[in-house]
Amino acid sequence: MSGNFIYFDNINTTFPDEEVVACMEQALHSKLGNPSAHIHSAGIDAARLLDNSRAKVAALIGAQPDSVIFTSGATEANNLAISGFMGANPDYQLAVLSIEHFSIINQARKSKLGGRNVLFIDVDRTGLANLEQLAEFVRSGPTLVSIAYANPEIGTVQQVEQICRICRDQGATYHCDATVAASTHAIDVGKLGIDLLTLSGHNIYGPTGIGALFIEKGVNMRSLFEGGNQEHGIRPGTENIVGAVGFGKACEMAVANRMKWSREISVMGCRLWQGLSENVPFIHLTGHPEKRLAGHVSFWVEHIEGESILLLLNMKGFMAASGSACSSNLKGEDETDLVASHVLTAVGVPADICAGSLTLTLGKYNTIEEVESVINIMPGLVEKLLAMSPSYSDYMRKKE
Repeated sequence: MSGNFIYFDNINTTFPDEEVVACMEQALHSKLGNPSAHIHSAGIDAARLLDNSRAKVAALIGAQPDSVIFTSGATEANNLAISGFMGANPDYQLAVLSIEHFSIINQARKSKLGGRNVLFIDVDRTGLANLEQLAEFVRSGPTLVSIAYANPEIGTVQQVEQICRICRDQGATYHCDATVAASTHAIDVGKLGIDLLTLSGHNIYGPTGIGALFIEKGVNMRSLFEGGNQEHGIRPGTENIVGAVGFGKACEMAVANRMKWSREISVMGCRLWQGLSENVPFIHLTGHPEKRLAGHVSFWVEHIEGESILLLLNMKGFMAASGSACSSNLKGEDETDLVASHVLTAVGVPADICAGSLTLTLGKYNTIEEVESVINIMPGLVEKLLAMSPSYSDYMRKKE
């Protein structure tokens, strides 16, 4: 990657493709009107661009264009999926995976406080959902199920086909957050039987500030706020035309290239984990060893804080992410939530010797040379931090 740094945080944001930027610049200079102004040409041109972009987003997931609602991003789409559905269907209960994004988890907590029957689905040590628990719950009544296609912190890809089958057999409605999977996994909502699906522009080499929610025909939804009739009245407000244009272009490029991206990124990811596991002591992979996102390498090192490794990497010009054991900046239901990543806790990472995980995620701009460079530098950083670790000192004394 060009510049003075190497970027291994593609799970949180991917840099927009140059073709995406060019399309957005062209749209900015096109003197577009309001797409709801159907009388004059400036409004008609804007509406045409919006429709074309919607069709490209729909094609990414095998959907019809009129089933795609543009939002400001994945968080809004997730809120619309859960609160919009539950508000329109008061007789439904809710089942969410215990390792979901906080935009899902916090809504589930709110629904539970409001008197709804809510299940937080357990996961095993690899992050896979307990499908027997899910099946038993959906048999008890009408249910909205929300399980992401993959987890961004530990990389585990869920058994989506089986989840869809369980929901279909019991008449449950299934929402899938596909934010971190859409750039490398071919997802067809019709073939799978997904009812609601979340997408995000900045996770697919598109712009920030734009996302989408797929809503299957016949699914009853309610808007989160009042306004005009934009986006079928489900998401009022003048649409982000320029963002939609960039998002649509990114989706178009993903349809053409994601299998190639997936193969190349997977090769680099395998090499990264091989090099780290062979050269870094006390290292443990998080997530499923095989059912995981392409190029996703997440791990923790005994006796060392994840943030400490992250900071040293940043000083050396490497950018990554941490599944932090100190999440005090996040909303917590109780004190436990404020001191540990709910994902690491759910998969059983031992808190006494793990002080946070590290997540390195590769994208289409990364190279094998960059992978080798982080493999070479990591052992020295870990050795330095172990020498400073009281936990490691205690471990060595007990060993003696």
